[in-house]
Amino acid sequence: MAQKLKNYVNGKWTEGQGDGKPLYNAVTGETIALATADGLSFEEILHYGRTVGGPALRKMTFQERGRMLKALALFLIERKKKYYELSYATGATKVDSWIDIEGGIGNLFAYASLRKQFPNQSYYVDGDTAPLSRGGTFVGHHIMVPKEGVAIHINAYNFPIWGMLEKIAVNLLAGVPAVVKPATITSFLTQLMVEDIVASNILPDGALQLVCGSANGILDHVISQDVVTFTGSASTGRMLKGHARILDESVPFNMEADSLNAAVLGEDATPGTEEFDLFIKEVRKEMTVKCGQKCTAIRRIIVPENLVEDVQIALGKALAKTTIGDPQNENVRMGALAGKEQLKEVQEKLAQLKTASEVVYGDSAQLELIEADATRGAFMAPVLLRNDRPFEQMASHEIEAFGPVSTIMPYKSLDEAIQLTKLGKGSLVCSLTTYNDKLAREFTIGAASHHGRILILNRDCAKESTGHGSPMPLLVHGGPGRAGGGEEMGGKRGVLHYLQRTAIQGSPTTLSEITQVYQYGGKQTESEPHVFRKHFEELNVGDTVTTAKHTVTEADIANFANVSGDNFYAHVDATSLEGTIFEGRVAHGYFVLSKAAGLFVEAKKGPVLLNYGIDECRFTKPVYPGMTIGVRLTVKEKVDQEKRSEDDIAKGIVRFLVDVYDETGETVALATILTMVKKLKDE
Repeated sequence: MAQKLKNYVNGKWTEGQGDGKPLYNAVTGETIALATADGLSFEEILHYGRTVGGPALRKMTFQERGRMLKALALFLIERKKKYYELSYATGATKVDSWIDIEGGIGNLFAYASLRKQFPNQSYYVDGDTAPLSRGGTFVGHHIMVPKEGVAIHINAYNFPIWGMLEKIAVNLLAGVPAVVKPATITSFLTQLMVEDIVASNILPDGALQLVCGSANGILDHVISQDVVTFTGSASTGRMLKGHARILDESVPFNMEADSLNAAVLGEDATPGTEEFDLFIKEVRKEMTVKCGQKCTAIRRIIVPENLVEDVQIALGKALAKTTIGDPQNENVRMGALAGKEQLKEVQEKLAQLKTASEVVYGDSAQLELIEADATRGAFMAPVLLRNDRPFEQMASHEIEAFGPVSTIMPYKSLDEAIQLTKLGKGSLVCSLTTYNDKLAREFTIGAASHHGRILILNRDCAKESTGHGSPMPLLVHGGPGRAGGGEEMGGKRGVLHYLQRTAIQGSPTTLSEITQVYQYGGKQTESEPHVFRKHFEELNVGDTVTTAKHTVTEADIANFANVSGDNFYAHVDATSLEGTIFEGRVAHGYFVLSKAAGLFVEAKKGPVLLNYGIDECRFTKPVYPGMTIGVRLTVKEKVDQEKRSEDDIAKGIVRFLVDVYDETGETVALATILTMVKKLKDE
């Protein structure tokens, strides 16, 4: 007797009531488990996340949350073998499982590293200061704080691990807890990983909850601080997005829906070229990996009309090499669909597509399997269709068979190719295979409005390209129209989705305290000793060193020109200044900055380990011989760093504002320097 999957809610593992829905092995048809969430209180689950998980995460800084994700990724990668073993039951081959398992864990690593783009605070300071008054005493800025709700993730069945990890990596870094609702049919694999996540004790209580059975009714309890994400069919997504509670509470709803993604072959990519071969290989891969059960899989193959026959023949030969059967057999290249329900749905959609297109490859009646039984498993051969009238026979642009099914269609010109891609009414991804960069530019600009991502594939990037169907953690994943209109991942963009942006106004001094980033014009505290004599922990935002002054001479300018080799006419030839903005020979901007460093640097060995960069350097006023400059060096921001090893030096990053001013007190140059500063404590 198969056992019930437990749900992890309210800090404990709980069985749902009733018999539960049977979950089957996609290869053998055997019952694996039963899933039910009947009897669970979704109101209590969401409340637990908001009141237990949320406060714990919000107390942590971005750096701490990032390190938490890294620790979790390392913990899970050590246990990956067990996930692979169970993943076979979803019909996935080892390659399919690699995308799901290690691709998902890779998202944790990617977002762990992303912490370096955030401050060592629980909130984020967004953008630049906005000057709001003539005298500079009233300014504005934006801060972003974690929403005080729960991220509710309603995921698809095709990637039971990646679908969870690619989403929670983002909300956890942002400081928002999650309730994960995987598709029931493959939730047994999600649950296996969550068991390990809970056992690791790496996440705080309430940061992650799991509902394996039906979650009908969960949206009845969302509030304005929650965020809902959905991955699945466009029709289901539209229904959920229109839920009365979502609308009444203005709940952010991010939708990533299956779409009719297109792969376009450039006119230059003729048989015999590397690009033609790459195109055939890519299309075959996207039709067969995960049995075509990918929201990014290629559904429409758009090729020049004079190459249709060539593509059809080449694809047919490539698909014929696809061995199908038990995914545990190392000779098998395509396993099973996730279940008999999915197989039936794909066959129904395929029947609709056949009314407008001709089948040119694939006959399920002659399905040959390796170590598998077609009557028990959810197996299907790849099917290639051909639609010779794609502007008239519209089914190819409206019906998606979520399996190893794709349709070839011709185009006469690049404009036609672009229009065909747009007939899908919005997709997650489109790819163009070409070695003509001008053609690539024209296509991209013309097609971008209807696609969330565009891959340009050619010989230069093929070896390292992740392919048409692989969304990347630091790029947005989503698309307009049919694709749902949402964006997932996207690096920092994705994290900001879970934060509330708030405009703040006040004096530069007040906003410096609120943001913990020095605002120009704010109060400065003269540092004693020199800031370069202080360790990381001893420095405070606003600590300032006011330097001695230096009067610039013509000799300074000449010497710097000789040393640097910068003999730009404005610095060395006073006779060439007519018609320029300069009144005479002007000092090099980099001389001003270099001299500023000479004025503010404390030469003796101290806690400052090195200077490794300059940000936002601006030269705001010409400096002529006879002018006197001084520097105000101010601690602008501090970012903590963890030790990379036991032998590493405990340190942090300090960003200093360099304000160079002249004898009138007017700023002539502004820059931000980045320094690495040693800590007092070796921890």
